[in-house]
Amino acid sequence: MAKPLIQMALDSLDFNATVALAEQVAPCVDIFEIGTPCIKHNGINLVKELRSRFPDKLLLVDLKTMDAGEYEATPFYAAGADICTVLGVSGLATIGGVIKAANAHGAEAQVDLINVDDKISLARAAADMGAHIMGVHTGLDAQAAGHTPFRDLSDIARLGLNLRISVAGGIKAATIQDVVQAGASIVVVGAAIYGAPSPAEAALELRKLADSAKV
Repeated sequence: MAKPLIQMALDSLDFNATVALAEQVAPCVDIFEIGTPCIKHNGINLVKELRSRFPDKLLLVDLKTMDAGEYEATPFYAAGADICTVLGVSGLATIGGVIKAANAHGAEAQVDLINVDDKISLARAAADMGAHIMGVHTGLDAQAAGHTPFRDLSDIARLGLNLRISVAGGIKAATIQDVVQAGASIVVVGAAIYGAPSPAEAALELRKLADSAKV
């Protein structure tokens, strides 16, 4: 198994603060995620700015598309996004639209399993359609209620689908190796980095832990 990719969730609404944080942690992360509130607030210009500054990083735009998949995702891929997200609850037609847009731009579509009741069936169907990444995602509200992504991650990893698995949901230094060992190929980290006294040092610690996880 290849070493896991670390995805940094950029969640601030402040354009300049987002760019500054990305600059701090760039040496230790592989993917910059423009979080949903961030992309709603700042729009496509932030995609273009990060693409210009970080040509060697993967750029994920967390659109959480719910309808009009191809139409919504296309301009973000055209602006430089490598990955756009579509909600699993949106249905296969919408998922298929984002996959079509991704393929047209040599990019990837990630299906977010947040709030999907039958995650296994949806993951299989989306994989059959050509989804590139399956996102196991425990949202902030679910985290506050004490939920973690570990069981869902194990269930999806056991399917052996021909795609990468991304996992998000309160991951920190104490849990990142467990997540990697459970089958995640992309580990999403947010507050554990941007909430640290030194985001750069926190990112470096997580990088070392992820790289040294036994899989």
